Amino acid sequence: MKAVVLAAGEGVRLRPLTSTRPKHMLPVGGKPLLEHMLQALKATGIEDVALVVGYEGEKIRSHFGRGESLGLRLSYFVQERALGTANAVALVEQYAEGADFLLVYGDLLLTSAAFNELLRGHRRHGMMAMAVVPVEEPSQFGVVQVEDGMVKSIVEKPKEAVQGNLINAGMYVLSNDIFKHIEKTAKSQRGEYEFTDTLQAFLAKGEKIEAALIGAKDWLDIGRPWNLLEANERVLKGIVPKVEGTVEDGAHLAGSVLVGEGARIRSGVYVEGPVLIGAGSDVGPNCYLRPCTSLGRNVRVGNACEVKNSIIMEGTHIGHLSYVGDSVIGEECNLGAGTITANLRFDSLPVRVLIKNEVFDSGLRKLGAFLGDGVKTGVGTLIMPGVKIGSNSSVGPGVVLTRDVEENTLVLLEQATHRTMTGKK
Repeated sequence: MKAVVLAAGEGVRLRPLTSTRPKHMLPVGGKPLLEHMLQALKATGIEDVALVVGYEGEKIRSHFGRGESLGLRLSYFVQERALGTANAVALVEQYAEGADFLLVYGDLLLTSAAFNELLRGHRRHGMMAMAVVPVEEPSQFGVVQVEDGMVKSIVEKPKEAVQGNLINAGMYVLSNDIFKHIEKTAKSQRGEYEFTDTLQAFLAKGEKIEAALIGAKDWLDIGRPWNLLEANERVLKGIVPKVEGTVEDGAHLAGSVLVGEGARIRSGVYVEGPVLIGAGSDVGPNCYLRPCTSLGRNVRVGNACEVKNSIIMEGTHIGHLSYVGDSVIGEECNLGAGTITANLRFDSLPVRVLIKNEVFDSGLRKLGAFLGDGVKTGVGTLIMPGVKIGSNSSVGPGVVLTRDVEENTLVLLEQATHRTMTGKK
């Protein structure tokens, strides 16, 4: 069976992290999110995969090429305009060659167990199948009503309470007949051709779709910035300890720690796994790397720093005496000495984050900052919980940052003029 992965979306809700890359290329446990999916597909026995790309799609193509390194045969289809998921699926009609195929949204962290359960559901009766997964807040997704193992309806982000906690997991096994229904799909209110509308019309005609129940531990939607931290934690908990770099005398590695080739862990560093330290990175001396921290390639963490439950992307430098907690830091950032990412509100309530001009409750008591690529901070910069800094912005020394900063912005502290004891300026 062939697979089709939809990876054309921009990922606006994940900005500023997606202002310079597609969301599918965000690093999770040292690899792009999409790479984890492709490996899970390979583990199920699927070797032919079509990637529908769009926004920054060339970065996906240049990273994966034809798929040889993963043991896959990759094909690419370009969605020139963001016209919706149904439009994206329509692009692969000839690729499907009249056979059943697996379709999956590319912004998910999935295990091979999830794919296997979906395929088992399809094989039971030979009909189309949709993966469904139980979640705590189904209203944020497409809620699926299931009766006797069959999908009865899909309600996208219902405004009123609905029964059940099963949602559309964004994974399907489809027959070639689906393309006839896509041709008849009308534009939605937001001006796109929605694949869920296609499925609703399919069900309305009395057709059947089997519901394949997958476990919540095998599925994670990467829809908002803090979801990356949960994804990173899940991946790191499965890493195999290995040291390919240099660990100096006086440094201590506890638990599952992977040290990449050419990395250097200086004396006095304490690493509490699971932690991934990318190739060529340099940590210490006298640092503390706490669990679920992932350092990309060529990251520098200076003297007396602490990094906890964070993703630090390639080429970033964290100056001495800094603290980065529960945060995602983009590529080629430079954090001045004493930069602190606060990760706990004074009132201990869940941290709120501004996304597309709407404030979202993250549900997390501890959540730090989200920095795009190329951000610079001066000495003593303090960043409050949930704050985002756009790519290529600079925050001057001593600034206490309490609100988001757009990209390509300079933020400086305005200082008052003080008089001397003699009254002279």
